[in-house]
Amino acid sequence: MFLSPDRFLYVQGFVLGVGRFFHRGIRGLQIKLALTAFLFKQWITCILGHAAVQFGLLAYPFRELAESNRTSFTYEYMAHPVACAVFIVYYPSHRSRWIQIGYYVLFCTVLTVVEIVIQRYTDLIRYIRWNWFWSWGSLFLTFMVTRVFCVLYFRTMNQQKNAATVPRS
Repeated sequence: MFLSPDRFLYVQGFVLGVGRFFHRGIRGLQIKLALTAFLFKQWITCILGHAAVQFGLLAYPFRELAESNRTSFTYEYMAHPVACAVFIVYYPSHRSRWIQIGYYVLFCTVLTVVEIVIQRYTDLIRYIRWNWFWSWGSLFLTFMVTRVFCVLYFRTMNQQKNAATVPRS
């Protein structure tokens, strides 16, 4: 069997939880923004997560889908992208720069502290040539890249939509 019953229930519960979050936690037009951020972040973490494991920077001793993937499916493809979707949807874009920088710092710090606790007290992740600073920096950088992508993507989409609705003289 590809997945044991315990692992199947673990993955199924997490996927259903993510689906419920998108269904109830985010409403209206924000769902497009959240899904765009989620999918873009999955793409980024897929590349960077595989590179970090391949270069021997960190390891995931317990993995879902261990036969086909050396990274943590839950972290790289679900938890990290969901956190980024929440980050993007509730980003304080109309506030001061200091509030925006504080928002980045707060999100990255909370996620890094959670990762450190998981690393120290469980066997889900093991740092080989990695430390909390690299985790914090990679979170900051990937959140920033995802934010820039979403801003540019939706600005372009709005410009195209406005150009299509303007009557020609």
